[in-house]
Amino acid sequence: MTERFTLTRIAVDTDYHGQMARDVTVGLDATPRSLPPKYFYDGAGSDLFEQITRLPEYYQTRTETAILESTAAAVMAEVQPVELVELGSGASRKTRVLLEQMHAVHAGPVTYVPFDVSEDAVVGAAEALTADYGWLQVHGIVGDFDHHLTRVPRRGRRLVAFLGSTIGNLDPDAQVDLLRDVHDMLQPGDAFLLGVDLVKDVGVLVPAYDDAAGVTAAFNRNVLHNLNTTLGADFEPDRFDHVARWSEDHQRIEMWLRATERMSVHVKDLDLEVVFEEGEEIHTEISSKFTEESVRARLGAAGLQVARFDTDPDGLFAVVLSRR
Repeated sequence: MTERFTLTRIAVDTDYHGQMARDVTVGLDATPRSLPPKYFYDGAGSDLFEQITRLPEYYQTRTETAILESTAAAVMAEVQPVELVELGSGASRKTRVLLEQMHAVHAGPVTYVPFDVSEDAVVGAAEALTADYGWLQVHGIVGDFDHHLTRVPRRGRRLVAFLGSTIGNLDPDAQVDLLRDVHDMLQPGDAFLLGVDLVKDVGVLVPAYDDAAGVTAAFNRNVLHNLNTTLGADFEPDRFDHVARWSEDHQRIEMWLRATERMSVHVKDLDLEVVFEEGEEIHTEISSKFTEESVRARLGAAGLQVARFDTDPDGLFAVVLSRR
């Protein structure tokens, strides 16, 4: 690792097995049954998600990237940050667009602060970016969004970024709670850049979560593979159908796994036997969609005011700049 990289570990629960055991015990006992979406992301799940971002049906990544490419110069000129704090570490094109524009408008050192619960993700982003940008300093933070955002060390005027509409995976109350923590990270002059997926025709939305090649279905089922590997469960993932549907009442896509027949599953490490009836579903993820009005309301409830609201020409996605 380069001397231009430092790492801070904020106290996190490193007992992945224990955390999964607690979460799965609660989720499989609930009605309807549920599993937290964070357990999609073992190594195989992360690879599958990278494949999803390149699918023709999955407009989100390429659309958000195009918005950033057209607006980042103006955002950086307006904010003039010396550090970029990204919630969810990344070395993708989106992160690079922001860093390159920061470097273009700022004569001094530029610092990138990837914040993620996964140390591997933080280190991987740091290695990729410092290898390509000799002018970049990286200060990685390993921590939990739910508890540690306000403990990120400050180096100067900052731009905090939360891209990919990841905020949509939280319920509305949790969205506001996270935005309040972001508010508390900011001082006068700082800003927050949020990527949000917008409400649109269901014929565009649903295929983005149920692609013709079946990659999203494999990603959804991967949570069961992860339970098998980590907790000694004996799920047969192919006996569950992938389901993605639009909830008009909640303005969100919901992902489920539906049992194709009656079956019994044993989770060895929990000494738990679970019987699934044919057609019974496990709730695995939500992905809320937004309107300009709902984005402004969420940000406003957290004490943040919109400074820019940029969309693509088709109104599929938005990148929103806000301040305290």
